[in-house]
Amino acid sequence: MERDMIIGKPSKIILNFTIPIFIGNVFQQFYSMADTVIVGKFVGNSALAAVGACGTLTFLILGFLMGMTAGFTVVTAQHYGAGNHRAMRKSVASAAILSGIVSIVLTVTSMVLMRSVLHWMNTPADMFDQAYSYIMIICAGIVAQVMYNLLASILRAVGDSKRPLYFLILAALLNILLDLVFIIIFHMGAAGAAYATVISQGISGLACLFYIIKSVPLLHLNKDDWKIDWNLALWQMKIGFPMAFQYSITAIGTIVVQSALNALGSVAVAGYSAAVKIEQIVTQAYVALGTTMSTYCAQNAGAGKISRIRQGFRSATWMGLIYAVFTGILIFFAGKYMTVLFVSENVRQLMSLVDVSLRCAAVSFVFLAVVNIYRNGIQGMGYGILPMTAGIAELIGRCGAALAASHYKSFLGICMASPVAWILASILLLGMYFRIMHQYKLKGILKPEAKKRFPIWKKRYQHI
Repeated sequence: MERDMIIGKPSKIILNFTIPIFIGNVFQQFYSMADTVIVGKFVGNSALAAVGACGTLTFLILGFLMGMTAGFTVVTAQHYGAGNHRAMRKSVASAAILSGIVSIVLTVTSMVLMRSVLHWMNTPADMFDQAYSYIMIICAGIVAQVMYNLLASILRAVGDSKRPLYFLILAALLNILLDLVFIIIFHMGAAGAAYATVISQGISGLACLFYIIKSVPLLHLNKDDWKIDWNLALWQMKIGFPMAFQYSITAIGTIVVQSALNALGSVAVAGYSAAVKIEQIVTQAYVALGTTMSTYCAQNAGAGKISRIRQGFRSATWMGLIYAVFTGILIFFAGKYMTVLFVSENVRQLMSLVDVSLRCAAVSFVFLAVVNIYRNGIQGMGYGILPMTAGIAELIGRCGAALAASHYKSFLGICMASPVAWILASILLLGMYFRIMHQYKLKGILKPEAKKRFPIWKKRYQHI
């Protein structure tokens, strides 16, 4: 079901598009959450810490791929908004080719370097082997992860956020089932959780593919669509790779945090890992709003409706702020009680660590909402490199706080690393947004009746 986001009330369109993505993101969290719960309950805290220690590496690899595929399909959404379906199909084929190449290179590179990376991160000896087994299986399944994320991004680019949700629900349920089978019945430990994750993600990708083949004729490609147009491919890379590196910059910061955390021992790692899992459940709404704004801004940029983009930012900001206040209060006072879902040993000690981490995050949710909404929205408008400067500020803030905390062996300081990063990035992104809008105002294209396409991609692709 394709949806045109260039007509209708922006707030209603954004909300209706965001809700399925949010639900889907929550179910996607069930992949890692089920791993954490089942591993923590049936294998032990050492294995739980191993899975948690790999979380930052998983985010580095898969976050890069998610950003890349989302960036490639920004061009798809722009052409869809402009009504140029031939160029849209060519962008889909180009995205598939580029994603395939990057997937193969990243799979080989990550598997070769992973042991050295874990040593560099000061991974404790009592969990090293399990962490290594877990992350190597994740790396081997990169192609499966890319297939789902690319196809889901393509469906969202043409306005369909519901079908990816359905496939994720199916995959999440399958992941839980496979976790139970591999870990409890076959005693495969952390490795079993990784196999369950990769297999489930692959099945959700295949489900997306079969749905597109059967029910979305708009995305059926012909032989001519697969001929590479290098102008188009270069434009996709100019948007896709900066978005990918944005995720990587964030992930590098979390790796530094994880390295500092590892020095405090496996108990601190387990407590922090459980807190992150709880935090990620509620923060998926901000990720969903960001994904929505990327598609919304891309389609409206393609249609030349700049004033409508500004209306969308206002609506999304109010949604994000209201949600941030509500969930912030909830997590601040009650989040720690979810600790029992993840651990069966030293519950009281770990709950106190979880409480510290969650309270630090909860008071900063407003800034996280701003980061996701404005970063993705600006990228959807076609600015690939500009938001990376906010990512660099985020990296500096996160690493600075983590290194200082490491020096003083402070768990509280480590928990403050992400909030510091969110504050710095949100300030820069708001500045970028108002500067961009001011430039459009000077050009006279912010009035509702004004209509002007982005000249770069219009000039390059008007022949397609």
